[in-house]
Amino acid sequence: MTSRAEWAGRAGRVGRIVGVVVTLAATALAVGLTRDAGRVDRTAAPASVAPAPTSPVLLNGTDDAFIQLLLPMNDGALALIDDLDARPSAGDPALRAVLGDIRAAHRAESVELRRLLAAGNRPEQNIHAGHQMPGMVTDVALAELRAAPAAEVPTRAVGLLRAHLAQTVVLCRGEQTAGGSPEVRTLAGRIQEARAAELNALARQPGGTGAPPAD
Repeated sequence: MTSRAEWAGRAGRVGRIVGVVVTLAATALAVGLTRDAGRVDRTAAPASVAPAPTSPVLLNGTDDAFIQLLLPMNDGALALIDDLDARPSAGDPALRAVLGDIRAAHRAESVELRRLLAAGNRPEQNIHAGHQMPGMVTDVALAELRAAPAAEVPTRAVGLLRAHLAQTVVLCRGEQTAGGSPEVRTLAGRIQEARAAELNALARQPGGTGAPPAD
């Protein structure tokens, strides 16, 4: 049976990670988020996977919070892409190509993020399950998308993906400012560049030029 002290310790650890996530987003906003992340003149391309770290990686609280938040964010985006890609209403070849590139890049990023987490001797914890985090494609959002008229699905899905990509840019900037691990900061920089290319590619799709939907 778990003792009261053990429960208190676990609650304290979760509280500290959530606090770091809030600080991460606030830091990114403070260092300047006025540049348009979607104005890179190139198309999204699958990210290459870096070799696994050969030595332990020292992660500070910001590094850990960044990885623990980005992994479920990527998982939600992948679920959305898989759902949209399976629909006849998403049959436009250009949209399917963009979705395929984003899917490949996200899968590669998640592999690297989990390698860094393991190298830092940190267990993966989805402490944000059920939370309405900015940029998170939730089960509720997916259910609403599935219930939407077929003609509206591609535009709505692109809007959700753009919100996800834009919020990832915020988190990547915060990690590069406050992260302690050079390996994680470097990966955050590469992810930020990939997100800019993905936003630019989505801007060419229906619904891709408006503001991302508010949470």
